[in-house]
Amino acid sequence: MADQQARTGEDSKPTETPAIRWEEPPEGPVLVLLDQTRLPAEEVELVCTDASALVEAIRSLAVRGAPVLGIAGAYGVALAAARGFDVDEAANALAGARPTAVNLGLGVRRARAAHRAEFARSGDEGRAAAAALAAARALHEEDRAASARMAAHGLALLGELLPGGGHRILTHCNTGALVSGGEGTAFAVALAAHRAGELRRLWVDETRPLLQGARLTAYEAARNGMAYTLLTDNAAGSLFASGEVDAVLIGADRIAADGSVANKVGSYPLAVLARYHHVPFIVVAPLTTVDPQTPDGASIEVEQRPGYEVTEITSPQAAVAGAGGGIPVAPLGTQAYNPAFDVTPPELVTAIVTEEGAVSPVTAEALAELCARSRQVTIS
Repeated sequence: MADQQARTGEDSKPTETPAIRWEEPPEGPVLVLLDQTRLPAEEVELVCTDASALVEAIRSLAVRGAPVLGIAGAYGVALAAARGFDVDEAANALAGARPTAVNLGLGVRRARAAHRAEFARSGDEGRAAAAALAAARALHEEDRAASARMAAHGLALLGELLPGGGHRILTHCNTGALVSGGEGTAFAVALAAHRAGELRRLWVDETRPLLQGARLTAYEAARNGMAYTLLTDNAAGSLFASGEVDAVLIGADRIAADGSVANKVGSYPLAVLARYHHVPFIVVAPLTTVDPQTPDGASIEVEQRPGYEVTEITSPQAAVAGAGGGIPVAPLGTQAYNPAFDVTPPELVTAIVTEEGAVSPVTAEALAELCARSRQVTIS
C-alpha cells in the first residue's frame, strides 16, 4: 500500500529531499520515495508499505533511474521480509517491473541472497529480514560513494579532452541525485564542473516522452544554481551545427558486455550528431550497470511504454480527460511508437566513466578488465 504526503520548505535542496529512504515508524517499516511524477510542480512523498506498492511506483516512474532502481529493489525485498510477506514472490515482482534497467535485478538479488543466507544459517525470520535490510543499506552507501568517484573521474576526463574549462555540456534525460544514492552519474560530473568554475552552460534536452529533462534535470540544475538552458530534443542538431556543444554527458540503464549502451530514447541520435561534429560522447554509469550476461546491444530488451505517454500530456494541476489521465494532443485512436530506451553502439561512445575509472576506447576487453578489478561487481 502507498500513501502520499506533501513536503513543505521552499528553500530545500535536492540532497535534503532524497529520492529514497527507509523509515521505521511505530506502525512498521516503510520505504519513502520522492514522487518524481509530481516534480517540479510539487514535492510529494510516496510512502510504500509493501512491495506491490513499490512495483507500481517503479512502473509509473515515481522512482526511476538505474542506480536508484537497484537501491529500491533491495529495499523492496527488505520491506517484504520485515513485514512478513513472501520474499521470493516480492523479489520476482520487483525484478520484472522494468526490464531494461539491470541495476533493479541486481539490487533484488543482493538483498534476497542476504535474506536466504541468514535464514539458512539461523532459521530466524527476523534476522533474515535484518540481513536483507543491511544489504540494501550497503548498496545505498556504495552507490553514494560511487557517485562521488564518478564525478571526480568525469571531471578529470573533461579536463583532458577539453583543456581550459568553460565547458558547454549537453545532457539527456535525468541523471542527478534523483536517480542515485549520491549526486548522480552524468549530472554529478556537470555539477562538479560547475563547482570548479568550469561549466559555462548545461544544455538540457527536454527528453521525450515524459519530459524528464525539463521536469527533473532542470529542477536539479536550478536548485544547484547552475547556468542551464532547456531545449527540445530535435533542436540538438542546430546546437551542434552552430558549435555550441563541447561534450555530451549521459547515463545508462544497461551496458552490454561489448560496450553497447542502453539509455533513454534519444541518446543514440545524440551519439551520431556528436561523432559527425567531433564532439566527445561520454557515458557515466556505475559498474553495477555493466551486464556481462548481455553480450551486445541487440540482446538488450528495450522496454515499450504506453502510447498515451506520447498522445497525451499530463499535469497534476490540470483537468484530465484522456485514456491515460492526461490532456489529448493527438487524435483519438492514434497509435504511438514509444520505446523507453535506445541503444548506442560502442564505436560511437568516446568513453565510459565509472567509479573505478574511464574506459576509452570502449571495447569488450577493456570493460571486462575493469569489471574484474572491481570488488563491487558480482557475476552470477
